Amino acid sequence: MAQIIADRRDVDFVLHEQFDVSRLSTHKTYAEFNKKVMDMIVSEARTLAVKELLPVMKTGDTEGCRYETGRVKMPDAFKRAWYLLEKGGWFAPCQNPAWGGQGMPHSLNVMAQNYLFGANMALMMVAGLNHGAGEILERFGNDTQKRLYLEKLYTGQWGGTMALTEPESGSNLGDLQTRAVKNQDGTYSLTGTKIFISGGDQDITANIIHLVLARCENAPPGSKGISLFVVPKIHVNDDGSLGAPNDIACTGIEEKMGLHGSPTCTLALGSSGLCTGTLVGEENKGLAMMFVMMNMARLMVGAQGLACASSAYLHALEYAKTRIQGPLPAGGDKTSVAIINHPDVRRMLLTMKSYTEGMRSLLCYIGLLEDEKQICDNDTEKQGYQDLIDILIPVGKGYVTDRAVDVCNLAIQVFGGYGYTCEYPVEQIFRDVRITTIYEGTNGIQAMDLAARKLGMKNKRLFDALLAQIRTTIARARKIPDLADLAETLDQAVVTLSDTADTLLAALQDDRALTGFAFAGTFLEVTGDLVMAWMLLWRAAAAKEKTAAGASAKNTDFYDGQMYSARFFMACQVPVTLGKMASIRAMCPAAVQIRNTSFSGK
Repeated sequence: MAQIIADRRDVDFVLHEQFDVSRLSTHKTYAEFNKKVMDMIVSEARTLAVKELLPVMKTGDTEGCRYETGRVKMPDAFKRAWYLLEKGGWFAPCQNPAWGGQGMPHSLNVMAQNYLFGANMALMMVAGLNHGAGEILERFGNDTQKRLYLEKLYTGQWGGTMALTEPESGSNLGDLQTRAVKNQDGTYSLTGTKIFISGGDQDITANIIHLVLARCENAPPGSKGISLFVVPKIHVNDDGSLGAPNDIACTGIEEKMGLHGSPTCTLALGSSGLCTGTLVGEENKGLAMMFVMMNMARLMVGAQGLACASSAYLHALEYAKTRIQGPLPAGGDKTSVAIINHPDVRRMLLTMKSYTEGMRSLLCYIGLLEDEKQICDNDTEKQGYQDLIDILIPVGKGYVTDRAVDVCNLAIQVFGGYGYTCEYPVEQIFRDVRITTIYEGTNGIQAMDLAARKLGMKNKRLFDALLAQIRTTIARARKIPDLADLAETLDQAVVTLSDTADTLLAALQDDRALTGFAFAGTFLEVTGDLVMAWMLLWRAAAAKEKTAAGASAKNTDFYDGQMYSARFFMACQVPVTLGKMASIRAMCPAAVQIRNTSFSGK
């Protein structure tokens, strides 16, 4: 069953042939992660996913979470899976081993997440929160907070959440109203309501450690006046044992389109005036601390999107190979054939294949940049890695999840009417993946981050560094006869993207700013398209070089597949991208000029 989550041959190709990730083992930080160990870890993730997580995926969806007498009950089948995730150390794979993490390279973890997220996104949605909460405490918490909470979070013995959103404060956290009043003993009393809190309550772990954003007394208005607090569901005594319950009540869970096995909770803090927590770092520095961790959180969301797309594609591919339906639309043979032979189905499958492969490479590349940054001793080079991470994160989160939804949608289309039924898993995968375009900053926010912040940052240094990396691959591909025309296509598109970026930047800096913002989403799309084209060209170059060096017969089809993905994307997607770039440069102001009443409706 492993083939319906992620293609192991492709995972190995990205890890070892495109990026040679095992070279990280030459540095002491990752010394134990040689190729053999990396392969073993991926195999362990695949085995756990196939044997334990995948079999309870549908059960979690149909059984769902239940809210009973103020408590949330998770699907019973998830409890064994959680235990096995805990036993395998999957709650904090990249975090500090001194506190219970595994110290794994981020690039390797992204590949393992292909299987874990793809097998059971609802369960992994809750489990995946622990490392972020723990890493904030590791970086900014005091010694007592680390001693009491960190190891329990990193090992999965306790759950963790990020309690940010409020009824009147969605994406604009500067408007949040939760209050924190300092007590004489140095703790803080909190009152307020938090909504859409993933894993806000559950019955799998003995405790849940909430990281809560709140506003202290006399705090500055807006985002500058937000502080961060550790607020445990159950108070923890100084010796680490559990004490009395905190004044945190789950008042309900959302009925959602998907992720039925993942509780999305409303939490009431301090209903009886007895909710207490401790400050993380300094007052009014909470949002800055949260955003330090945002890159990795958004990379994780991208990985969730990729995992769903990968699974949906492989389900569709398997179905297309076995579903016999009608003769080919041309030629005299009237024999019914498997639908994989029909041209329109082949177009859909190759579209899904190229996006899935490009997304897998991109997310591994971003993880590898983080690994390179960790082991780099040169401050200038370290900043260079960070610049590339910063410019690529909106693409890795926003573009990847948008395309993941498209891939899952196409999977349903390949199945036809059966895809719309619960008989096959693609309808659940589509429902589950849809949220990835919304949380950790909606994709509109990712687009504004790219266009209005990252693009012009440091006099366009981040964006220019990205284009320089793309041109490095173009130069490599130009030396390979079968890829020279693809390299030229991408090179011309990169020139156009640079011109388009200049047009957008100019608009954002003059009286056309609102119109410029209306095209931020389109700019994210075109940037993402060319990043996909870059990754696919990079893959094709690696495959061609392997073929030229004498690849074995069993690898021939796989390597040829890389060439077809790249050629299809360059010929069928990049021309559309050029048209979108032309629309950006035209800067049509209709979207901002239309009057509210002209949208019609009552």
